[in-house]
Amino acid sequence: MATPSRKTFTPSPLAPKRAFPREPSSEVPNKKKSSAPPAAPPPALPLQSSGPFVEGSIVRIAMENFLTYDICEVSPGPHLNMIIGANGTGKSSIVCAICLGLAGKPAFMGRADKVGFFVKRGCSKGMVEIELFRTSGNLVITREIDVAKNQSFWFINKKSTTQKVVEEQVAALNIQVGNLCQFLPQDKVGEFAKLSKIELLEATEKSIGPPEMHKYHCELKNFREKEKQLETSCKEKTEYLEKMIQRNERYKQDVERFYERKRHLDLIEMLEAKRPWVEYENVRQEYEEVKLARDRAKDEVRKLKEGQIPITQRIEETERQRHNLEARIKEKATDIKETSQKCKQKQDVIERKDKHIEALQQALTVKQNEEHDRQRRISNTRKMIEDLQSELKTTENCENLQPQIDAITNDLRRVQDEKALCEGEIIDKHRERETLEKEKKSVDDHIVRFDNLMNQKEDKLRQRYRDTYDAVLWLRNNRDKFKQRVCEPIMLTINMKDNKNAKYIENHIPSNDLRAFVFESQEDMEVFLKEVHDHKKLRVNAVIAPKSSYADKAPSRPLNELKQYGFFSYLRELFDAPDPVMSYLCCQYHIHEVPVGTERTRERIERVIQETRLKQIYTAEEKFVVKTSFYSNKVISSNTSLKVAQFLTVTVDLEQRRHLEEQLKEINRKLQAVESALTALRETNKHLEHKDNELRQKKKELLERNTKKRQLEQKISSKLGSLKLMEQDTCNLEEEERKASTKIKEINVQKAKLVTELTNLIKICTSLHIQKVDLILQNTTVISEKNKLESDYMAASSQLRLTEQHFIELDENRQRLLQKCKELMKRARQVCNLGAEQTIPQEYQTAFQDLPNTLDEIDALLTEERSRASCFTGLNPTVVEEYTKREEEIEQLTEELKIKKVELDKYRENISQVKERWLNPLKELVEKINEKFSNFFSSMQCAGEIDLHTENEEDYDKYGIRIRVKFRSSTQLHELTPHHQSGGERSVSTMLYLMALQELNRCPFRVVDEINQGMDPINERRVFEMVVNTACKENTSQYFFITPKLLQNLPYNEKMTVLFVYNGPHMLEPNRWNLKAFQRRRRRITFTQPSQ
Repeated sequence: MATPSRKTFTPSPLAPKRAFPREPSSEVPNKKKSSAPPAAPPPALPLQSSGPFVEGSIVRIAMENFLTYDICEVSPGPHLNMIIGANGTGKSSIVCAICLGLAGKPAFMGRADKVGFFVKRGCSKGMVEIELFRTSGNLVITREIDVAKNQSFWFINKKSTTQKVVEEQVAALNIQVGNLCQFLPQDKVGEFAKLSKIELLEATEKSIGPPEMHKYHCELKNFREKEKQLETSCKEKTEYLEKMIQRNERYKQDVERFYERKRHLDLIEMLEAKRPWVEYENVRQEYEEVKLARDRAKDEVRKLKEGQIPITQRIEETERQRHNLEARIKEKATDIKETSQKCKQKQDVIERKDKHIEALQQALTVKQNEEHDRQRRISNTRKMIEDLQSELKTTENCENLQPQIDAITNDLRRVQDEKALCEGEIIDKHRERETLEKEKKSVDDHIVRFDNLMNQKEDKLRQRYRDTYDAVLWLRNNRDKFKQRVCEPIMLTINMKDNKNAKYIENHIPSNDLRAFVFESQEDMEVFLKEVHDHKKLRVNAVIAPKSSYADKAPSRPLNELKQYGFFSYLRELFDAPDPVMSYLCCQYHIHEVPVGTERTRERIERVIQETRLKQIYTAEEKFVVKTSFYSNKVISSNTSLKVAQFLTVTVDLEQRRHLEEQLKEINRKLQAVESALTALRETNKHLEHKDNELRQKKKELLERNTKKRQLEQKISSKLGSLKLMEQDTCNLEEEERKASTKIKEINVQKAKLVTELTNLIKICTSLHIQKVDLILQNTTVISEKNKLESDYMAASSQLRLTEQHFIELDENRQRLLQKCKELMKRARQVCNLGAEQTIPQEYQTAFQDLPNTLDEIDALLTEERSRASCFTGLNPTVVEEYTKREEEIEQLTEELKIKKVELDKYRENISQVKERWLNPLKELVEKINEKFSNFFSSMQCAGEIDLHTENEEDYDKYGIRIRVKFRSSTQLHELTPHHQSGGERSVSTMLYLMALQELNRCPFRVVDEINQGMDPINERRVFEMVVNTACKENTSQYFFITPKLLQNLPYNEKMTVLFVYNGPHMLEPNRWNLKAFQRRRRRITFTQPSQ
């Protein structure tokens, strides 16, 4: 789209709103201070101009606290001004400012009926200032609006004045903000097509006709109206003279209607007098009802309070019984405990007696077993001696076997050494295997814990970003497709050193990047996105880490310098992450430059901002962003509260997990090696064990052969000694059995006595338990009764509170109704003009008896009587007097008829003269408009014409301009109406009619707001070209064209001025805007992106 040569910027309605005035231009005349402007400079065709601006053009528009603007100043150009901006930015606010600033009524815009509604919400005052071009000195009109009073204060050239003076000054410049041909706001666009032919003619005359044309038209209408009135008057008076009797009869009926109307009015007066008394009586009855209900509630409260007294006494009595029973229960429990202890002591003594008897029996049994065993061993020993002596006789002399024994001993010692060495190695391998298995279990446990934590993070990822989670699963199964390292989403790879600091990272890194995959290669990222995004249709984010790592880049200033302000770390030091992720975050979000502070930092934040010049700062609960203005070098800071962390609160170190997996693989490899070594060592040890057994067997056989005789002799000697000892060790079993039986009898006698005592104690304990259970049952009954009483008490208390609350509400209602009764009584007395002690007069009482006694009936009758009274219109007390004076009027009527006829002839002569001066120029003007209108339509391959339409040549108030258009070749010309044509066709016709007036126009400017909204693109383009060509001609008036959008590749003209309305919270004030300086500064600014 072509760029227009001149641009002026206006701000958006979002606060703060600041205007961007255009560069000073030689085309804009200097504003001069002047005294009171001339009352009415004579307008002429063509428009007077000095340079590009015509007389009355708008040079400047200033707004303060107006609609969407805080403060704004707009400087339009002298020709076509295009105001462009998105819907809601404040384009139409400028149109409203022009209308209200030039003494227009709020109703002209169709937005609000009060001027106070145009002040920005929340402000008490607003201001609009319009500067108009005049050759004798610019005219500055200021309108200050007071919201509270809904009033305006007017100033001309900064001097206070009245609205009437402003209207005169505006009218002197031929400015008509109420004329739709000159001023067409957005909300009035549809009304233009609704203008009647008569209204369109009047608007056209005011807009482009000579000043005297509309004046002549008005005079003609007035003359014609007077002529009609005179004709009618003469005719009526003539008929009146002829039919005086009938007219008298008619006036007699009017008199009767007058008296009937008076009866209706008297009845209305009585109804209005009785209504307050009925209303008072209704409220009084309601007061009495509420009072009775209040008294009943008061009695109920008293009864409930009295009913609570016996319940309270019974609760106290049951409480005393409960205390007595609990004391007796404690006494019984103490007696039971003492008796139980005595029983236990007796049981312990009986058990000791049983154990003593059992010990005696066991001792006797042991002695019997020992005697039987001694006899058996003596027999066995004698047999063994006989066998050994027999074997000794048969034993031969042994040969010398010592050399063979020594050789086998040496071989055995060598095998045992090898075996010991092998077993030592086996033990070492076992220990090594146990150590590795412990390490493997520890690593497995760590991996399981990591997997549990990772599953938590992945669950959060799956719940929030399912597509990203599916992409992670795909990546884990397809890592072989990538040449370089690919990191999973940043939120999974970040490992917080302290979970409490997760909120800083989540508030600093946007969620789109937290769920982004990090690649080291562009090629890998394209492969990933092609597979995941294109084939699987998953919505995922991917970023590339910088080629040169930023992960270890040092901050611009050491942390030690910032600790004095309460900072304890940079963001980078709060977590661990893979090198590509850390490098990307350092490069993109400068986490190595953003410090994190504490509450101490927040307390001295102003000092921190001024002294450190940090761009971003985190305190305990807030984030501060600090910027320096390019224009004023002022430091601007904004703060936001930190959101609660959602994803990074679970800490999982993926690098450590991969390290653990590698460690697990190494442990498994070592275990396999240890198992292989153990298998080999076991085989070796088995072989050595077999060899050792063979050598031992051989040595044993040789030793046995060498030492068998000596051993036999030693064994025989030993056995004989043992036999002698066993025969000497004898025991008297009968004596031992007698002693044991005597002791057991004595113990049984003692035991019987103890059992008798224990039985008596058990009976006593049982009796005490029965007494205790009986007391507990009694206590339970008392507690149950107390609980029931307390429940009843609570229920009664609750009912009492509700009743008291109801009583309070009724009492308050009674007070309110009492006050209302007093007010209604006072008002009723005022209506009847009664004093405080006066009674209702008898006449009122009598009249009230025949009237309805309910408000609904009174209101219905009032409405009916008022409707009847309103039907008698045009009646007054003079009708009766006129009726009596009718004869006098007849005499005067003849003379009046003569005067009226002379006056009628004079008006007819004036009409003839004025008609000639008005109608001929009007026909020529309409013909010129028709010519231009038809040409415009012809250029669009359509047809249109304008003509002067009237049904009766003498009805000058019925003259009008008729617009007929045809948009399709297959149709006929049809009159432009709100119903026949479409909205776009009406917009095109309206726009072309206004352009036809443009070159003929004698008004200083024209405003058209968003008329192109209903047009199709083809018509919109054609109309735009016509507007540009027409409004940018020499000696044409100023033109304001407001639109929220434009088509592409439209033609523009050097004389156009484009006014952009922008949004933004950082708009500059008008006095601080310098376009040239801004452009120079813009050229010096360079934007750099992190290297990929």
